[in-house]
Amino acid sequence: MQEIEVKILEVNRTKIENILLDIGAKKIFDDEIEAFFFDFKNKSVSKSKSVMRLRKEGKQAILTYKTIIGVKGAKVAEEQSVEVSDIDEMKKILISLGLSIKKFTQKHRTSYQIENVHFDFDCYKGENDFIPEFMEIEADSLETIYKYASILGFKNEDCLPWSTTDLIKHYAPARYKLLDKHRFR
Repeated sequence: MQEIEVKILEVNRTKIENILLDIGAKKIFDDEIEAFFFDFKNKSVSKSKSVMRLRKEGKQAILTYKTIIGVKGAKVAEEQSVEVSDIDEMKKILISLGLSIKKFTQKHRTSYQIENVHFDFDCYKGENDFIPEFMEIEADSLETIYKYASILGFKNEDCLPWSTTDLIKHYAPARYKLLDKHRFR
């Protein structure tokens, strides 16, 4: 399945949720997400611009292999996912195949859907809690994403084709400056 998505930074969630409800969107998820990112020692997964992710979404566990195929205006990825019945056993299987956990993230996600368009509000916890809440819009085309972004009051240039790594790179410098400032007092 092809995934086309953008991120919009530092959103006014209450305002956007009201607009989404007004246009007929339905809340489809409101829970915690934990994600384990796996790679081989030689980093062959990340070197191929891919991601191997095992994620717990509320009570559901999903294994996903995602390959980034483009980032022009939106992040475009080819994605294969399967629900797994036991996240701990799946971790053991992946590790026994030679993969290891390279990154772990936690966040709270609230999701809405209208037609085939998804709107996710993500608020990171743990080591990435310095990233302000943001919204992702996922649809079957960039034109559809731009249409709904406009309805929500955003411009095309507000729609960023960013990954989690891009978010960390964007916000981390401010965090490290703050940490350095407090360290030398």
